[in-house]
Amino acid sequence: MKGVFFMDFINYIQIALALAMIVLAVRLYSKAFGRQDYSPVRLMARVAIFGAMSIILYTVPVFKFSLPIFPSFLEIHFDEVPAFIAGFAYGPLCGFLVIALKTVAKLPMSSTLMVGEVTDFILSSVYVCTASFIYKRIRNLKGVAIGFGVATLLQVIIAMFINVYLMIPFYANVMGFPIPALLSLMQKAIPSITDTGWSYAFLAVLPFNLLKDALVIVITFIIYRSLHLFLRFEGGRKKKRG
Repeated sequence: MKGVFFMDFINYIQIALALAMIVLAVRLYSKAFGRQDYSPVRLMARVAIFGAMSIILYTVPVFKFSLPIFPSFLEIHFDEVPAFIAGFAYGPLCGFLVIALKTVAKLPMSSTLMVGEVTDFILSSVYVCTASFIYKRIRNLKGVAIGFGVATLLQVIIAMFINVYLMIPFYANVMGFPIPALLSLMQKAIPSITDTGWSYAFLAVLPFNLLKDALVIVITFIIYRSLHLFLRFEGGRKKKRG
């Protein structure tokens, strides 16, 4: 009971600190917002605001969950949503910095010798930066569709390779999880998995990432469409003709 209480206390502390970051960042953001030219202060404020949101979604257990149709160690979380909104509104650099901030915040709490966090960083960066870069070039619904489509394809392919050649060997050889035990855990959710290699990649990693990405896309689209009039775009204003 004491251990559970301590973990709940830590979760509340994380939420409080992240909310404090948001409040402070909003104040900084409001002061810098009057200037329409590029400002490092404005960039830092934007990264801090969306980064704090992403940190909450990434580190607090209540915002993460697993599904019985997938192995229990595959968790769905939505920390990419704030990064997407920042990337779409202010450019891929802002989205990338949001991902970097939430990754750095999670590293001290790593239970995988930082390998899991670095993997998440790579996959999220590919996903967010690719989509927001394409949208920056094609700022309409077609750009959104192309961006999400290309980004999802790249992220899923990279996720499969990373799981087969990095994550599974890491858990087996470094973390000390026997391959038979890992296979048994996978087969509890998906009995048709025959090995911890490409069978696992195609039957678990592929559909899991497609489902997670679809949920992230829907949530991002709904929130972004609701906030796009409030957000001020980098390069989105029409210049006055001389």
